[in-house]
Amino acid sequence: MGYAHEYAAAIMHRGRVPMDPADFVPNWQDGPRKAKFYPGADSFPLPDAPYPADATLDRGLFPEGDPGDGAFDLASLSGMLRDSYGLTGRRLGVQANTDLSALPFYPLANWSRGSASGGGLYPVGVHWVSGPSGPVPPGVHYYSTRHHAMQRLLTGDVSGEVRAALGEGAPGPATDQYLVLSIKFWQNSFKYNSFSFHAVSMDLGACLQTWRMWAAARGLAVEPALWFDEERLAALLGADPQEEGIFAVVPLKWTGYAPGSDGPAAPVSVRRKDVERSRTVLTFDALLRMQAATSADATARPAPGALAPAAAHPVDLAATEVELPPARPLETDVRTALRDRRSSFGRFDAQQPVTRPQLAACLSSAVAGSRLGGDTGETRLAKLYAFVGHVEGLEPGSYAYDPERRSLRRVKEGRPGEFLQRNYFLANYNLEQAGAVLVPTVRTAAVLDAVGDRGYRLVNATIGAVAQSVYTAASAVDLGCGVALGFDNISYIEELGLEGTGEAPLLIMMIGNERPAPADFRYEIA
Repeated sequence: MGYAHEYAAAIMHRGRVPMDPADFVPNWQDGPRKAKFYPGADSFPLPDAPYPADATLDRGLFPEGDPGDGAFDLASLSGMLRDSYGLTGRRLGVQANTDLSALPFYPLANWSRGSASGGGLYPVGVHWVSGPSGPVPPGVHYYSTRHHAMQRLLTGDVSGEVRAALGEGAPGPATDQYLVLSIKFWQNSFKYNSFSFHAVSMDLGACLQTWRMWAAARGLAVEPALWFDEERLAALLGADPQEEGIFAVVPLKWTGYAPGSDGPAAPVSVRRKDVERSRTVLTFDALLRMQAATSADATARPAPGALAPAAAHPVDLAATEVELPPARPLETDVRTALRDRRSSFGRFDAQQPVTRPQLAACLSSAVAGSRLGGDTGETRLAKLYAFVGHVEGLEPGSYAYDPERRSLRRVKEGRPGEFLQRNYFLANYNLEQAGAVLVPTVRTAAVLDAVGDRGYRLVNATIGAVAQSVYTAASAVDLGCGVALGFDNISYIEELGLEGTGEAPLLIMMIGNERPAPADFRYEIA
């Protein structure tokens, strides 16, 4: 049994037994940048990319059949990056989050993005490894989110090195264009210390799911690989494996790619170094051990069906079934839904309840987001529960979602508001005022037993993908949404009766209508 089991147990119990260092206080004045900084690197701006109105969220979440012959080009790559991690606008608003006092100051501006991120930290770094079929000279580029531009870190065709690192049986098309996703741990650990590995692996899933929705709605495919030679790719990017993990590779089917033009693998490395803003950079034992544990067998790609023993726990068919109407259609185009997405932070107002079609849309979207595809297969790992407080035509209580019948199975009767608020750590939400609180669970220990410690990244990426799907669906059906990790996981296990199933509640997602006439400021920059 690897260290990931021990870490997972500590995460589940942290509401009762604080993780070390229990007395940690972030040094906000010495915090890192929200992106890597390569001074002197040449860059080129990415083009504007119109988004078709018929590329709806329904198509993105529930694609029918194969994506077809669609292939990426520079414009579609630009659009996907802008709509996921690029800065799209500045937002200010009177709300209940603890950072409200800082937001009016321009240096601390809260810039909106399409993907969600724990603490708004956005630690995922996107690198484009471009081969000869690309529109620019081959090389390694870093996506600068602040400038919506590519910074050139290395010139030369090294796509063969990525291909070799992926190995046999890797998902995705034959190509010489790859997105390599890394996470610089200090961008998150300066705030969340030992807890940070748990948060950043969810950030990965949120980013990947944004890409999957965005691409599928346009007839394109994004199939991420989570298993590959991580040490080899870290060497290519010039990254210290203790400071920066390589979490995913996305091969892109590219317009004009000609098989046979692939270059050989070559042991080269980016020599430019990211310049850290923080004067003092701390390390945390749990973070270092999790990076070591989850990268140790990174090339051991799971065999087909390996995750079947860890599939989502089946619903109790003997429990009382509560039918739901058809989900409200998600007719908003993906770009609009992503740009309207935001966290509600204490704005929920139960005077206007959620409708059942709205709830059904959020539930079905969560399930759609629970399969990352790629080298993780099609096994659904997440099961969904709903604490219903204010939904038209539904009795308050807790329910399990039955994805096959698209209905609810009653777990417990009674208003859940008092339980939800008592077991929430922060003061930025009144959970009783939410229409419903959705809770995804994964059998974490079973996943780790099935595919090893690297499966921890898959577990949390799945949860991040579920959260991003719900956020975006809520935007499309005119609901507010908020996602939080600060709750007593063990109390949720006890409340839902999960002691014998191995299910771990890893995140809570609140949906509901917000108070009218909010005091908001929005300035769009994209």
